[in-house]
Amino acid sequence: MRTLAIAVLTLLAGTALAAAEAPGLQQLRTQLKTAQEANDKPAIIELSRRIVAIAPNDSDTWDTLAQTQLETDDLDGLGRTLDAWRKAFQRPPAAIGDFRAGLCFKRGDYQCAEQHWLAFIATKPSAADVATNYDNLAELCAAQARWADHASYRTKAVAAQDTAARRVSRACAFLRLHKWDAAYADMAKANKMDATDAQVEEWLPQFERLQQFLPQIKPLDAQIAKSPNDPAVAGLLLERARVFILAGRPLLAIDDGERAFKLQPASMRARIELAEALLDAGQPENAAKLDVDRYLRRGEDKHVSDQALRELGMLDARLSANPKDADALVARARILRDLRQFTLALADANAALAINDKSAAAHFEAAQDLDGLDRQKEALLHARIATELDPQNSNLWFFRGVLERQRADFAGAVASQTRSIEISESLVALSEREQCERRIGKTAEADADLHRIRQLAPKK
Repeated sequence: MRTLAIAVLTLLAGTALAAAEAPGLQQLRTQLKTAQEANDKPAIIELSRRIVAIAPNDSDTWDTLAQTQLETDDLDGLGRTLDAWRKAFQRPPAAIGDFRAGLCFKRGDYQCAEQHWLAFIATKPSAADVATNYDNLAELCAAQARWADHASYRTKAVAAQDTAARRVSRACAFLRLHKWDAAYADMAKANKMDATDAQVEEWLPQFERLQQFLPQIKPLDAQIAKSPNDPAVAGLLLERARVFILAGRPLLAIDDGERAFKLQPASMRARIELAEALLDAGQPENAAKLDVDRYLRRGEDKHVSDQALRELGMLDARLSANPKDADALVARARILRDLRQFTLALADANAALAINDKSAAAHFEAAQDLDGLDRQKEALLHARIATELDPQNSNLWFFRGVLERQRADFAGAVASQTRSIEISESLVALSEREQCERRIGKTAEADADLHRIRQLAPKK
């Protein structure tokens, strides 16, 4: 009898506890719903945790918790959630694998992510989930530049659930493979399916713009395909990269620029074209790895000038034939300085000086490059050497005077500008000297220079 009484009391206590928990659980669910309506993600995570602690078989709330942690990049928390969710069920829900794939992808473990997404697809979820996971797999391949696999997964996503947006995504995938006809067929299909789709509206004008350049691109495709790994093909790759830049397709230009740069790593034209494409693609940090900064000079069309690229290409060829051509290095440095790439310009100027340290032109170039890098003290040393090596060059004396003025050596600046004027009188040298004369109290001389400036100034 005593044993029976204990059993009855235990049963009654359990029933009472369950009855006591039910209102609390219901209250948590109500609070969770309110948090979801307010999109209060920290509250959603905390309330979901409390609910599954009480009701570990509640898959919907586990799903909510995992999804919110994935969206908020709470990756460590998501890992713990997935482990606990798996332990709560004898047969873990397939969704756990989907979330595990998302976690691996966020952590950059692409092999793990691909395995889990393929495993989830093998469980035969809904067509919508299959298509979404193939979309995810396509993005995963894009992150690894696996463009053939990228297009293959896009095709599988379209097969699972065909939409205008997916057609556009596959069209873009075909662009990376230069499958122009297939890309434009998908874009036409997407436009026919839903011309108001946001992806169609964004990409259709870009495809129309690129189409204007295809007559230039396709012949280059054919030529490059004949010998894709020959170093001599680098010029064709750069020519095609230039067309892609003008067509507004920087990612395609990056592909060609990287190939050209790999084939000819000493090519400054390849470096500049690749950097321009990277900047256009919003990747200044990658351009900086090439020693090209975001201040790369562009023309009114927002592109590096064709002339600068042509001249860089010709100088690259000269240096390829004769790496000891100091004049070519100085000339290339001058173009790089004009493009506001002072680090690269200085490297070429220093390379020229290593070949011929008696070159006034190389010292002058180094001085200007150092000035561009705000290293005026070093610049002045090179400017002084340049004037010693070529004392009859008025430009060298003028620039030396400018640097001396910047270093507050006004007497020295007056002397340098005087030498410049004696060799070849100019308004800018007179103006520089007049300013410096006033700084050291030579008012009469400054007034005389001002009078001469007014005489030489163009009449209005």
